[in-house]
Amino acid sequence: MAPFTPPAADAVRTRLLLAGREEFAAVGVAGSRIERISAASGSNKAQIFHYFGSKEGLFDAVLAHEIAETTDEVPFDAEDVPGWAGRLHDVSVRRPWLQRLLTWHRLERGGAAGLEAIVSSDAESVAAVERAQRAGLLPRTVRPAVLFGLVVHLATFWTAVSPEYDALTEAVTPARRRQVVVDAVAALLAGSSRSLR
Repeated sequence: MAPFTPPAADAVRTRLLLAGREEFAAVGVAGSRIERISAASGSNKAQIFHYFGSKEGLFDAVLAHEIAETTDEVPFDAEDVPGWAGRLHDVSVRRPWLQRLLTWHRLERGGAAGLEAIVSSDAESVAAVERAQRAGLLPRTVRPAVLFGLVVHLATFWTAVSPEYDALTEAVTPARRRQVVVDAVAALLAGSSRSLR
């Protein structure tokens, strides 16, 4: 059976998303150049405007695409939160551009514009945390949204940490980094007598 070949229009859009991802991750929206993106994609500027309306529209589409791929690859698992955190860590390591894109979004785009996919996914995950808390599977000492946020930040710690910490953490092997994430989340879930509300 022959491999699937996307229609020409889908192939162009895919190339633009990939080229946009590389450009935006490296220099953000303001520093990016339509000319470089179109050249890297083997397309032209008109195609960017045709598919995405603007450079900012392309950025939003790139970010939404990357978030959707990540959440599809690592769906939240309220019954094994430490394991899920380990898997999210793995994806963050394999896809380092996602943290850079999210950072550029915070710096240059602000608000939730373009983040509908992650807002929706996070809302579903927070609801799953709340259900698990009510069922006694997760501690209730922390609000569901706070607990979910803490877990996400622990899972992505190594890919989101500030560069000045690199020298302090470079001796930590990749396997140990993953285990630190899993252990930290397990310790968080073990609960404490102190409420973080």
